[in-house]
Parts: sequence; structure tokens; C-alpha cells
Amino acid sequence: MTFKNKFVTGATAAVLLTSAIPFNVFAEQPPLFEYGDKELTVSQAAQYNSGLGEGGTEILAYDSKLKRAFVTNGAAAGFDIISFHKLKSGNYSQVESEKRILLKDFGIEEIDDITSIASHPTEDLLAISAVSDPKTDPGFIVFTTKAGEYLNHVQVGSLPDMVTFTPDGTKAVVANEGEPSEDYSVDPEGSISIIDVTGDPAEFTGNNLTFEGVELDEKVRISSKGTTLQQLEPEYVAVSEDSQTAYVALQENNAIATVDLENEKILHVKGLGMKDHSIPGNEIDAKDNGETKIEKQPLLGFYMPDAIDTFTHEGKTYILTPNEGDARDYDGYSEEASIKDIKNKIQLNADHYEGYTQEELDQAVAAGLLDELGKTKITLEEGKNEDGIYESLHTYGARSFSIFDAETMEILYDSGSDFESIIAEAMPEHFNTNNDELKYDGRSDAKGPEPETVVSGVIDGTTYAFIALERFSGIMVYDLSDPLNPEFTKLISSRDFSEDVSGDVSPEGLQFIPAEQSPTGNALLAAAHEVSGTVAVYEFNGKIKGSPDWNQSKNKHDNQGKSKHKPIK
Repeated sequence: MTFKNKFVTGATAAVLLTSAIPFNVFAEQPPLFEYGDKELTVSQAAQYNSGLGEGGTEILAYDSKLKRAFVTNGAAAGFDIISFHKLKSGNYSQVESEKRILLKDFGIEEIDDITSIASHPTEDLLAISAVSDPKTDPGFIVFTTKAGEYLNHVQVGSLPDMVTFTPDGTKAVVANEGEPSEDYSVDPEGSISIIDVTGDPAEFTGNNLTFEGVELDEKVRISSKGTTLQQLEPEYVAVSEDSQTAYVALQENNAIATVDLENEKILHVKGLGMKDHSIPGNEIDAKDNGETKIEKQPLLGFYMPDAIDTFTHEGKTYILTPNEGDARDYDGYSEEASIKDIKNKIQLNADHYEGYTQEELDQAVAAGLLDELGKTKITLEEGKNEDGIYESLHTYGARSFSIFDAETMEILYDSGSDFESIIAEAMPEHFNTNNDELKYDGRSDAKGPEPETVVSGVIDGTTYAFIALERFSGIMVYDLSDPLNPEFTKLISSRDFSEDVSGDVSPEGLQFIPAEQSPTGNALLAAAHEVSGTVAVYEFNGKIKGSPDWNQSKNKHDNQGKSKHKPIK
């Protein structure tokens, strides 16, 4: 790919953006790797360590007046309250928990897990989504004060996976995923709950919206096991700035639902389509073979976003999607397979790919392409003709982020092969590594760096998108000044790549804190890392300790950008 002039590439970037300061000088401070535009400076302002490892942190909410963060702690089935009040620009802080709140102490029976937390924009109110045991039973939204004092709990749909308040603070909106049991004997219907939070918390009640009679377009994935209503699985909610509309990601369905919040009605569900990895610009490395080779492949990727976000530009609303991908994979039913599992049932048809002729496909298959792609994960549910032969191969996720028109759900932009190409240049020896094991090229056959979540925020008048890469453990930053042509700005990571799990590993939830709400006076990005059980707080365009070029990075890789693994593009 070709980078803009301001992008620092190759060995020059490694020299300019990687510090020679030893990691142990800063004791518990993780290393910070950054690659890209030096005009947007970044340093790590703080870290919070739950002390519980995997599951100790996942989703984070923030109160700008109290300068407090509230972090879900799945390992303890509760949440932690931490203070950012003493954070100062240019200084690193190890933040401690002020209080740990356990849901079991509220006396709610048969609660199994906590999945999400939201902070009311003006009132002393938190909303916590709690999953029942079994998860197929209706779940709850638990309301507390911001000191963690119980107020009420409201029953919602099965497996509430995400809750958020509307910007005007009048409603809480909940995505109830309704996942099946492991043996698939019970499969609840997915739903969306709306809770009016304008009155006394003791009187809160929920309105549960189902998808009965809702219009679905032809691109929505509903060809799996179960009824249509059972297959629809809401995952994440983003609300428009005017609080009138909610956009709800249905990840497994590769779709987004639009909800009229004023009339509390699901308007429609629209599918997001597929990404053709045979088209120039959409290439991927789909082979776990110890090489970095980003090339066209006869694969069609479902976008399948998880944690979406919205932003507004010149009065128009756009939806940001991190195209992670997810399969229905349970003991009682699984759609997931490897290409080698169905090799004798594959006869690829060039009509499904823009980048291949039939002759090219036939030659590639004859030369052993299907064997080379043998471990690549695909779905068994799409691509078959009437005779049960797979004419096309469909994968999970698009290894990118996209921008959709919120009104039409038309895709306006996709980052293509950027993520893999940038990592191959910036940190080649950790290309497509995993989040629990440093294995070069280990995730190439299954979703690559795996974009998990995205948030947008404004720094010094410029709107940026921050996309968390769950497996690689980094965050991509893009300039959204032109929503039709975003520019890559920076890759950052505070993972310590000298060990499998060290530093901040596997970002799951992001919270952008604008400068006017930040204790340091500069924009912050708080990233909850699921595998390490830590929260990293990054400061942008703040004071940098030491010289103007100071950077806290020391990653155990070649500082001259050299590696035995060479990217081939």
C-alpha cells in the first residue's frame, strides 16, 4: 500500500518512534509502541491492574464530573470504581481501585455474569447488564449510584450484552443477544429493551421490543439453525447525537437494526453484505504457514461488526464498524469448519468473485490452493449450490473497519488490507499474533488482528476513529476529517511483546474522554484489556516526559525494523 507523506515508514519509523530507554527504568509502566504520524503525540498516562488477569477488565464507563471510571470485572462478577482525578499530563500513574462492587451482594438470585456498564451523563446513576444463570433466562439491568449503592434491577431479555444511556439521559437502551444454550436445546429470541430513566429508580420498568413483523432485507444472515426470531442476536447499541435513533449491531446476522427511540419501535434490519478478498485493496494473509503474504484470495468475508459507534459530520450521521466476525459455534450445533474439512465438496465458481476468471480459479486450485488454505476458517452455511457443492467460500469478519451511511446502511468506506499491511511493516515479527500466545502468523487463518471495538473522538478540532485490535493488542487511529476517505494516523500498543501475556493485552472496551472532560486537560483514551485484566489510559497531544521525541517504548523486536519475516504484498 502507499502511505501519505506524513506517515513515517520502515526503518525510519522504528528509529524515530521506538525509545532506547530500558523498560525496567519505569518499573511497572508497560512499554508503549507507536508507529505513524508524529504530529499526533501519545503517551501512557496510567494503568489500572485488576489483579485478576483474564476477565478482570472488559468494558469501561466514565463520569466527567467525578473523574471516575467504572470497569466491568467478569472474573469477580462485579465492577470496580477507579479514580482518574489525580492524573497529570506527562506523568505516568498506577491507578488503584477505590471500591469493588459484587453483584451477589445485591441479593439478586441466579446472576452469572456482567457484560456491560454505562454511566448516566448527568445523574448519579449507573446501569449494569447482568446475565442470568442459565444465560437463556431473562437477564437484568442493575441500577446503582456512582458510589456503587444498589437502587433497583429491571428484567430485560435473555443475555443482555450491552447497555447504554441516550445522550440526553432519558433512556437506557439494551441489546439482548439471546444466545442458545451450549447443547442448543434452548434458543431464546433476541430483543432490544428500552428503559425510561427519567423518574424514581425504584419505579423503572423496561419495554422489551421483539423483531416480530420487523422488515429484514435480503442481506441479513438468517439461514442458520432455529427460527428467524431465534437467529436474530442483538450485540451492541450506538445512539445518535440527538437521542432519537439507536443503531444495534446484530453480529452473527451481519446486520444493523435501526430503532426509533421516540416511538420505541424497531424500524428495520439491514444486512451489511460481504467483502470480496479477491479485489485489489482487499487482500489478506489467510494462511497460517509461517509467512507474511498479503494477497488476493477466493474468500468472501462477512463484516459482522461487534462494538459499533456513530459520529456526525456536516449534519450527517455515520456508523463506524469494527469488522470482527463471529461464528455460531456450540456443542449442539456449529457452522464453523476449516476448508480442509470440505475440500471434496468445493468447486469454486468465478461468478462469485470480481477478482478471478474461471481459468485463474481452476489453475489456482489445480496448483494446490485449497491445500494451502486448508486451516482457514469458513462457514458451512453459505456458498452451497442446490447439489450441496460449495461454489464460494465465506469467512468471518473483514479484518478492517468500515463507515456506513446511517440512513441507508450503504457502505461508504472500508480500510481494506490496511491493518495487516501496517502491522507487517511496523512490527513484522508479531504479524497476526494471538492475544494469549506470541505466535507469528498464528491468526492468519482466522480473522487476523481481529478488530473488536471502535470509538470516535475529537482532538484539537479533528475527529478520529480508534479501532481496537483484540488479537494483536493494539489500537489503530484514523483521521475522519473526510468520512469518505479516512487517513491512517497511528498504531499504538502497550502490550509487552517480550512475553505471551504482559503489559496491556487484548483491548475489549474503549472510552474516549475529550480534553474538556479530562483531568489532564488533554484528550484521553481508556482501553480495557480483557486478557491482561488491565486498563490503559493514553493521553494525546499532552506533555511528553523528557525531550520532544521521548517515547516510553521498548519492545523486544529489532529497533532497526529488520526481521527474518518479510512482508510480501
